[in-house]
Amino acid sequence: MTSKDTTAKSLPPSVRPTLVMFLILVPALCGAIDVNCSEPTQPALLEALAPIFNLSAIRPVMSMTTATNVSTYFTLYGILGVDEKAQLLITFLWLNYWWVNEYVSWDPVQCGTNKISLPRDKFWVPDIVINEFMDENTAPKVPYVYLYSTGVVHDAKPVRVVSSCNLDIYTFPFDIQNCTLTFNSYLHYSTDIEIFLGKTAENITKYSKQVITTMGEWELLDITSHKNIISSSSGPHIDELVFHIRVRRRATLYVVNLLIPSCFLITVDLFSFLLPPQAVDRSSFKMTLILGYTVFLLIMNDLLPITGNTIPLINVFFSLCLALMVASLLETILVTNLLSCSANFSSVPRWVQVFVLQILALLVCMPRKTKETKGSGKQFCERDMKLNTVVAQQKAADGLPGEKGPAVDSMAVQELRSLGRDLQAIRLHVEQQQGDSKSSEEWIQCRLLKVKPPKLLFIFISVLMHAPCSSLMVNCSQPDLPSLLEALTPVFTLSSIRPVMNTSTPTRVSIDFTMYGILGVDEKAQILTTYIWQDLTWRNEFVEWDPEQCGSAWITIPRKLLWTPDVVINECMEQNSAPFVPYTYVYHDGFVYDGQPVRVVSSCRLDIYTFPFDTQNCSFTFNSYLLRMAAMEIRHTLTAEEILQYSKDVMATMGEWYLVGLTAETLHSAASDGEAYQFVRFFVSVKRRSTLYVVNLLIPSCLLITVDLFSFLLSPHSGDRSFFKVTLILGYTVFLLIMNDLLPVSGDRIPLMNVFLCLCLALMMTSLLETILITNLLFGSAHYSPVPRWVRVFVLHILGRLVWLPPKSRMQETTVIQNPAAQDINVPSRVEENNEAPEQKGPLDEDKALQELRSLGRDLEALKLQMKRQLSAEEWIQVGFIIDRLLFLLYILFISASFITIIFFWLK
Repeated sequence: MTSKDTTAKSLPPSVRPTLVMFLILVPALCGAIDVNCSEPTQPALLEALAPIFNLSAIRPVMSMTTATNVSTYFTLYGILGVDEKAQLLITFLWLNYWWVNEYVSWDPVQCGTNKISLPRDKFWVPDIVINEFMDENTAPKVPYVYLYSTGVVHDAKPVRVVSSCNLDIYTFPFDIQNCTLTFNSYLHYSTDIEIFLGKTAENITKYSKQVITTMGEWELLDITSHKNIISSSSGPHIDELVFHIRVRRRATLYVVNLLIPSCFLITVDLFSFLLPPQAVDRSSFKMTLILGYTVFLLIMNDLLPITGNTIPLINVFFSLCLALMVASLLETILVTNLLSCSANFSSVPRWVQVFVLQILALLVCMPRKTKETKGSGKQFCERDMKLNTVVAQQKAADGLPGEKGPAVDSMAVQELRSLGRDLQAIRLHVEQQQGDSKSSEEWIQCRLLKVKPPKLLFIFISVLMHAPCSSLMVNCSQPDLPSLLEALTPVFTLSSIRPVMNTSTPTRVSIDFTMYGILGVDEKAQILTTYIWQDLTWRNEFVEWDPEQCGSAWITIPRKLLWTPDVVINECMEQNSAPFVPYTYVYHDGFVYDGQPVRVVSSCRLDIYTFPFDTQNCSFTFNSYLLRMAAMEIRHTLTAEEILQYSKDVMATMGEWYLVGLTAETLHSAASDGEAYQFVRFFVSVKRRSTLYVVNLLIPSCLLITVDLFSFLLSPHSGDRSFFKVTLILGYTVFLLIMNDLLPVSGDRIPLMNVFLCLCLALMMTSLLETILITNLLFGSAHYSPVPRWVRVFVLHILGRLVWLPPKSRMQETTVIQNPAAQDINVPSRVEENNEAPEQKGPLDEDKALQELRSLGRDLEALKLQMKRQLSAEEWIQVGFIIDRLLFLLYILFISASFITIIFFWLK
């Protein structure tokens, strides 16, 4: 602060050229009030300046045709932050103003000094404001100004500027913001105040870079300036001094904390394709990775800019990464389904074999596997017959008995025939499994070939009424401002009463406003925060003068010296914290023009049912808080369409909300005493930009519900589908909890967005319960009783065909179960074998062969019973598959119907 103190204590060298300019531009102060000091001390100088203090209410010029030249410059001392959602730039400035007070001049030798510091409130100060300033100055107050012997006044003060800025964060975090600070007199025309640049923009930039203290997220690049002269067809032009401040964001924090981890995670997802697809662990791995990436983005959400104007590229990058992960997960689910269920598929179509196994296989360097020659069922039979012949010949060569005894031969032949039929049924079942495995192998080969991954002031309105004859005529002693101010002194003493000659005459107040910014909406408190330029015009019947006699047709004086109407905004819930403008215009015919900025924190009945596609309709009701219609009449001069168009032209903030409509009406309301109030009500319609919420809420929810939908393709045979769905529900729950700050909080109605998110969660929970039931059916079917006939008919035959899962052929079951030979044979027990053994006739070797055949028959009977139970379990499994497919289709229909209904209500 050393440089700052130096500036406050002495005149900087850079400002000396400005003083020279003032001395050249300002005419000789021959008419100035001479300040004669009794002695060269400060008390003597203060006593000599006392007559000057009485003129602090008027602009310090001898002639009203002389403009006050105000030289200004600033030093950017700190960049405190940027609010992308509210579109605000927060900076800390050191402001310097220089102007000439033509009433002041003294001899530095006679008074002992060439300058003196005095309280600011003892002098007239220009009402220079920053147009983009949206809040109250909370910087430390500096009460003093420097007054020089030549009449030059130097006012220096710190200002914490909360300014609107149209922020473009498309290239975040490598963005450069160009914000403007527009200095101008809020009330005075250029005929009264002209603004000049006190320092060159290059010097301002250089000095700002030397003294700036904040070295945080933002870096100052340069400051440029130019002067605007805004012409008006209905009045004098307005001077504006515009500064363009370019600041650049330091991107290191975001690169390290956002971009690099995202690249790491997408690389992990890429390498996850190296996991063997035969293991279902790849889908669980990818689901866990997506969960981790979603939690990472939600935790890092505070680092991302929030705006409803444009979508930053980094958000697109994150959404792309998430979409790629989801796409790779869906691909894994499809491949896992192909690997797990290929045995139940039909043979690979010819076109798939040609296009995938031959063409795509060469493109991805995975040639088709060589087919092994496998015999048909007939070849197996021939092979078995040949094998039996060879065995028989070998037995004959070895001299084995067994050809003798007709009874023994008959029983042995029957056992062998029964054994042959059972073995033939088993062989056919095995052959079918081998054929299915061949088809499954071809589908797996196909899987391996998949592609991986204005500011124009309100001009004085036309004369509303003719001046009454009883108005006070102000007589000036000479045509200058001090004489006019002295002549107006009796009027100032009447500032406590309504300015009418007859109390039965109402004061007609014209009111208009321009909406300059929409700062935010608080859904929970039901509050709308806006920034408006308010213009009031009325007639003071106590004021009237001859412009030629007094030298001017108007004068600017402090608002506190005149009566002002108690016009309030009924919906306003807080004190106005906008920059204070102390002056008003008073015209020779008695009309008073009062313009000031207002930061309106107004109550508004917000309807967020269609959030984030909602449009809010709020009202601004202007009326006198105390005076009835008999005392004050209020009306608006500009049409609602003109106010709307002008507000759109000058509106600075382009954040979450934008202005879409404005209407006005004049109403009357009866008071309790029977008198009527009059008020003007403006209806303001603002619409929310929904891009932020679509990207951060709707799209991730749709992606996750899509993942849950595709998870039905995972094989229900393993428990991985249930674990997968539990992980998905956990991730979605964490997502909702962290994104809760984006959702509106209101006790009036539940937004459709909340219904949508709850519906997604409920659908996920329902699909998880369905998975648990199907898994239980598949794994516990071995212990169930056979499928009832009505279930077989209704589910396997009717529902199966509806969901494209026809029942399997029961050829094997018929072969095994309906074996008449096997049913006719009574399998004896071991005890019966021992009892019957002595009764059998024939040689001992023949009896042993018969016993072995019977033992083999009992084993085959046990195998037959086991296969019957297996076939029953397979029917239950088929029932589970059909129910799973049916619920999957119903899930799709319900999701589609629900989403279409919600979208209809959103767009309605």
